Amino acid sequence: MKNKKANIILGIDPGLADTGYGLIEKNNNQLTCLAYGSIKTKAKIEMAGRLEIINKELNKIIKKYQPDLIAVEELFFCKNVKTALIIGQARGVIMLTAKQRKVPLAEYTPLQIKQAVSSYGRAGKQQVQAMVKLLLKLSQTPKPDDAADALAAAICAANSTNFKL
Repeated sequence: MKNKKANIILGIDPGLADTGYGLIEKNNNQLTCLAYGSIKTKAKIEMAGRLEIINKELNKIIKKYQPDLIAVEELFFCKNVKTALIIGQARGVIMLTAKQRKVPLAEYTPLQIKQAVSSYGRAGKQQVQAMVKLLLKLSQTPKPDDAADALAAAICAANSTNFKL
């Protein structure tokens, strides 16, 4: 019987100043971290320019790693409407980029992501980061925090029963 090829999942934690990304490979239920980091934009750049940077950098990542799936964190309820709108714009660019590159997109709530990596939907940031490190057998906790959150989204997608790779 022929082995199914490994699948690559790109997790994304949307933001305007920092959009975290994390790439994992799933091969026979084994997860391996391929890369992680953050797409940073400067506050002095106008909104459209910042969104363009996210688009361009995301396109480079997709071209380099050719993910089979993009997992993005859904917008959570935010008390600050301005922050929610800004994150929504970044998410829109991420979703459009995935569509243009013909990469399937899966969305997960913060609760689903935390549940997937820590078995507790209300886990704190440090607990999620520690579990990401453990699950991916990393020597150190992924930094910045946005990258760890993106890896958690990728892990959630890899283990999701709603999306089979």
